[in-house]
Amino acid sequence: MSATQQTAPAGAEPGSPHPPPARLGLFGGSFDPVHLGHLLVAQAAQEEFGLDRVYFIPAAQSPFKPASPPAPAPQRLRLLRLALAGRPAWEVDDREIRRAGVSFTIETAREYAAQHPGARLFYLIGADHVPSLPQWREAEALAHLVEFLVIPRPGESPAPLPAPFQLRTLRGFPLGVSSSEIRARVRAGRPIDLLVPGPVAEAIRNNRLYL
Repeated sequence: MSATQQTAPAGAEPGSPHPPPARLGLFGGSFDPVHLGHLLVAQAAQEEFGLDRVYFIPAAQSPFKPASPPAPAPQRLRLLRLALAGRPAWEVDDREIRRAGVSFTIETAREYAAQHPGARLFYLIGADHVPSLPQWREAEALAHLVEFLVIPRPGESPAPLPAPFQLRTLRGFPLGVSSSEIRARVRAGRPIDLLVPGPVAEAIRNNRLYL
């Protein structure tokens, strides 16, 4: 190959001077605490949809749980960073915590769209939230900014939604575990070592979190 010849980037059309747009996964939630189910979902999304990066975006306060404030933000952020250590394509984004107040997805999606023009944005969402999507703040605008990757519950199929929502269902790694179950196990003195990353389990024990 001559010095003037170049190989087209993976995914680009032959002869195209531009690389394909970035594919970014946005994973919102309380992460209270982060567990292996979250990590398996991120891995499935990355592999099945070719995501370049996955951003874990802990909410300051979920609009779905106004009467249930999460654990303090520094605690949740520390556990997330422990869980994601050594995974360069996964990143903790604390913008919703810094923004404070109730965390609305439309605000975060607009910021990402402005910061990454041309990127395809994929928002990971639990199947239990799919029926309420039309009631989310500025739902139609959100539907034009992101494509939703639905995290199925084991043995269940997500409810269909009308246009303009674009829903795709993850196939891999269904794991029936929740953060609320982990908190309950900690309070009951039951082991959580097979449900969360090792450093997260150790930090929860050493700091007597969720008791």
